[in-house]
Amino acid sequence: MNILVVVFLIIILLVAAALFVTMALTKKSGRTMDVAKYQSRWMSIESSLKNGEPATYPLSILNADKLVDAALRDRGMAGQTMSERMKAAQNIWSNADHVWGAHKIRNRIAHEPDAEVTYEIAARSLAAYKQALKDLGAV
Repeated sequence: MNILVVVFLIIILLVAAALFVTMALTKKSGRTMDVAKYQSRWMSIESSLKNGEPATYPLSILNADKLVDAALRDRGMAGQTMSERMKAAQNIWSNADHVWGAHKIRNRIAHEPDAEVTYEIAARSLAAYKQALKDLGAV
């Protein structure tokens, strides 16, 4: 009878170890994303971009960039700066060039006081940021 108990315990331990390994290998990230929070914030950013209202163009890009950075942090991407976190996420992006392009436009807005942004540039940047958020599992 003792041998049956020992065999049963060994089987339970093996099954538990297999489940633990499976969970560890299939886990998408070390942290969970509050998708509802990201969706709500994203909808607010998208609705803030208004054609014919140039003041909304750069602001929507800046806010979208901040949201992607928050998602990178929530996903646990390593790096001191957003650029470093974006590099850490390089394998996640479905179109890295678009994400980097939108981030470069954001940098131009932030560092050049006379940076011109058209509605089309803002809309394309938001599309790139939205895809980045989808790639990160935030929306």
